[in-house]
Amino acid sequence: MKIRIIVLFILATAGISARAQTGFPFDNEIRDFKHADSVKFPPKNGILFIGSSSIRKWTDLEQRFSDKAIIRRGVGGCTLEQLVDYYTPYILFPYQPKKVFIYAGENDIAAGKSGVFVAEEFTKLWAMLSRKLPKAEVYFMAVKPSPSRAKYFDEVKIANTKIKAFLSDKKKGHYIDVATVILKPTTMQPDSSLFEGDLLHLNKTGYDKWQAVLQPYVK
Repeated sequence: MKIRIIVLFILATAGISARAQTGFPFDNEIRDFKHADSVKFPPKNGILFIGSSSIRKWTDLEQRFSDKAIIRRGVGGCTLEQLVDYYTPYILFPYQPKKVFIYAGENDIAAGKSGVFVAEEFTKLWAMLSRKLPKAEVYFMAVKPSPSRAKYFDEVKIANTKIKAFLSDKKKGHYIDVATVILKPTTMQPDSSLFEGDLLHLNKTGYDKWQAVLQPYVK
């Protein structure tokens, strides 16, 4: 019995040690954010954009809204689930923003999760925000239909529909339709000319479309 306990203790300790060394997924990006914050911490009451690579790769976001205190904290290919489970203590709560724009959920669906799952994860994030940042306005940016992920469009629609309904009676919650704006009016299918060559990430013209939709909210 004593030997078994010792073995279990060693295995548990090894697991903790390995976790400490590897950190979270995309921990290199979190380290970069922490370093940037150590050099110059963003002012409170800024406008925070968090989410996956659609935020990370929007490299001129700050310039597009140059008269605002924009804080951009996109994390690689992260999921909404990972935002909830790992990243809020690092890329959300420390900044005390007055507005939070969220783009996430697309990677969850591409990884096999359902639209219902994505909506449930968002409700968890909403609860965390309501508790930690009760004065902040929260904006969910609709999951976009990317041409390279056409087989997931039904789940994308389910996620967007459920999150929109959830936010409909929330005083400080807002659903922003950045999905329809990148569709072709004639076919209501995603316009591939608005995407990079991978048909997953938006190009400059695609971000122009998003900026036009977001403009009234980023004020």
